[in-house]
Amino acid sequence: MRRGTWADDLAALHGHAVNGVIRSHTLKELGVAPSTISARCLQGGTWQRILPGLVLLHNGFPTQLERSTAALMYGGPGSMLTGHAALAAHGHRRSTSMSEVHLLIPAGTKRASTAFVTAERTWRPPEPVVRGTLRCAPITRALLDATRRVRRRDECRALLSGVVQRRETSVEELAIELAEGSSHGSALPRSVLRELADGAHSVEEVKAQKLYQQSELPAMVHNGVIETHDGSFIAATDGWIDDVAMAWEIDSLRHHFTIPDHEATLVRREHMQSHGIIVVTHLPRTIRDEPGRVLHQLRQSYELARSRPRPAVRLRAPD
Repeated sequence: MRRGTWADDLAALHGHAVNGVIRSHTLKELGVAPSTISARCLQGGTWQRILPGLVLLHNGFPTQLERSTAALMYGGPGSMLTGHAALAAHGHRRSTSMSEVHLLIPAGTKRASTAFVTAERTWRPPEPVVRGTLRCAPITRALLDATRRVRRRDECRALLSGVVQRRETSVEELAIELAEGSSHGSALPRSVLRELADGAHSVEEVKAQKLYQQSELPAMVHNGVIETHDGSFIAATDGWIDDVAMAWEIDSLRHHFTIPDHEATLVRREHMQSHGIIVVTHLPRTIRDEPGRVLHQLRQSYELARSRPRPAVRLRAPD
């Protein structure tokens, strides 16, 4: 094809575009004159400049896919969608109407926010996942990045609970990501996630109790308080086998909201062990996904606890 005919062959131009978005310099390399590009991007023209250096090959309102594509081309290598733009790519309809495209870019990349693109440099980029033609942050990171920019509690709750209910992430995974990420804008999602964790934890406890019934071990007291024989508090445990002084801890979501939360959990566990208590810990997902392994470890730990002298601790009597 002669160079001068490229501008009139829209199908051929689309072959060099991504979702209808093409770089200005690509058009020039194909022989489309700069004056032609400028004329077609004027008001009333057949094209439009969607972002700096990028042309959309129609003059209608850009779709979510076209905006996201242009944002990624603008961000360059290593960039990825996050927040609502990524949620939309992951298939969440409530995010498809959002005009802003939140973009994660490598910390050393110089890209300023512009038009509908919010460019956020990050020193902690996740491994991207591909949805169609779009590079996206994993669902857990994308969801928390979306909630960091939300101001209304009901909206934040709807976002978090919606994704959790679809089982695309868990409260536990969200809590860990929240603890490891930036604290900027995290107060509201942290608060809402604590609400969800309380409900999730009660569900986990029920599942754990039902699983324990299959262990053929002595009866377990759930949510008991352990103390020394002079009445000094040691800890409250998720599960307690009194005859051998063994505690079962569900390493709960609620203990991962911040690094201090997690450190406090470790200190609490060490305190129990310092009193001679055998402490068995499991993650909620391990109880859910590997029940046979959990039962085996509980039985092994019980035999270990039974083989040593019982420490001088006791279960506090109910008030």
